[in-house]
Amino acid sequence: MTRQIAVYVRVSSKQQDQRSQEPDLKRWAESQEGEVVWYRDKFTGKTMQRPGMDKLLADLKAGKVSTIVVWRLDRLGRTAKGLTALFEELRELNVNLVSLRDGVDLSTPAGRLMANVLASVAAYETEVRAERVLAGQAAARAAGKKWGGSKKGRRLKVTDEQVTVIKKLHQERHPISAIARATGLSRPTVYAVLEDRSRDNASA
Repeated sequence: MTRQIAVYVRVSSKQQDQRSQEPDLKRWAESQEGEVVWYRDKFTGKTMQRPGMDKLLADLKAGKVSTIVVWRLDRLGRTAKGLTALFEELRELNVNLVSLRDGVDLSTPAGRLMANVLASVAAYETEVRAERVLAGQAAARAAGKKWGGSKKGRRLKVTDEQVTVIKKLHQERHPISAIARATGLSRPTVYAVLEDRSRDNASA
């Protein structure tokens, strides 16, 4: 069976688009021989469980993929644990990984070293960003700022699936900004959902 080249593109939310990544990836893909298949996600990089990634991993384990190409390594994910586990799986399956912007090629020892370093950097940047958000929220609360929800008598346009994700990520102590990106909702809406949940729990 001839294996395909997998191009993976990810953005964190509906407010972002994939156009910044696509030109470089398209130029690279056009220079290759063989079939090129694109996989896309609009999802947070804090989890490796995403629709596009799940499909890619399924094809990977089925032996359909020879190379995975990304614009930057943090497009694959932003957790060192998730990325290093993926690197190990790729090596066991003899699948190469190419990151265009990072200049990483997993087929070389130097590339594998650089990939693991960049995975740690991506995780560090995520933690620092979360700390900044929490610090900003604390400063805003100290200044008396309040986040508004929906107006009385007005229902939020939130699906049951989004509510489930909000509750799960909140229980795991993810920052509100990350929950908003993962669900495609605004931060005030996420706060409103959590406030509604708190009121429901209080009245139960």
